[in-house]
Amino acid sequence: MNKPFKVAYLGPQGTFTQAAAVNHFDEECELHDCASIDDVFMAVSEGLATYGVVPVENSTEGAVNNTQDCLIDATVKIVGEEVVSIDHYLLVARAAGDTEIEAIASHKQSLAQCRHWLQANYPNTRLVESASNAEAAKLAQGNNSIAAIAGAFAANLYDLEIRSEKIQDQQHNSTRFLVLANAETEPTGKDKTSVLIYTENKPGALFRILEPFENLQVSLTKIETRPSKKEAWAYVFFIDFEGHIKDEKIGDLFARLQKCSAEIKILGSYPLFTKPLSTTASSTAQ
Repeated sequence: MNKPFKVAYLGPQGTFTQAAAVNHFDEECELHDCASIDDVFMAVSEGLATYGVVPVENSTEGAVNNTQDCLIDATVKIVGEEVVSIDHYLLVARAAGDTEIEAIASHKQSLAQCRHWLQANYPNTRLVESASNAEAAKLAQGNNSIAAIAGAFAANLYDLEIRSEKIQDQQHNSTRFLVLANAETEPTGKDKTSVLIYTENKPGALFRILEPFENLQVSLTKIETRPSKKEAWAYVFFIDFEGHIKDEKIGDLFARLQKCSAEIKILGSYPLFTKPLSTTASSTAQ
């Protein structure tokens, strides 16, 4: 029997990142929870895990900056993606009964995703930012006066009672996760490529980058800007587009991009996510 491969993910147990890892790897694997996104990247780059799973963007709150910053320096490649629907629940300890809720704990992104619901239902209740929703669930498990915002997966894992369901302000809330590895993928015919592009700090830099995409009719799926950290007031563009680096048209695209950019870093080519959003493996957003 083959030994199960190890998958590192942003923990602790009960996070949406764990749900994404479970959804993505249908084969039996050994899950390894990490304390931070940086630790997931390190586990993969040092060979302590075959794959890593990290959140990269939320449909409501936008990019996960920590993941983007890690990608700037990372040597690992993106080899897949997973999208998980994010349903938030208000959870309390089963022994809480009618105990008044004095504080509500959750990750800052989850609190932001439920801000209107919280204002309408608990306007005077203290909000506590936690490192993850799973950590918030642990707090609720040990204190009857603390409620947690987390997912159904966390409720089951920490034996918590669901007080209110689907409390997120946007019902079509989802988070995209990246799968990392020290490897590259072969073309499937339905692929996506992620790159970092550094430009010279000159007028029209973004236009010159986008022009080859338009001329070759390569579909962009995402473009974002982050400080490059190499030079003050210099920026790097995170760009996702359809196609694989081994496709002939994408090869032509890179040849043209080389002429109008200072540096290009290929983060990886990988199959487009096509499965329906998960509604059964809910847990926490971070």
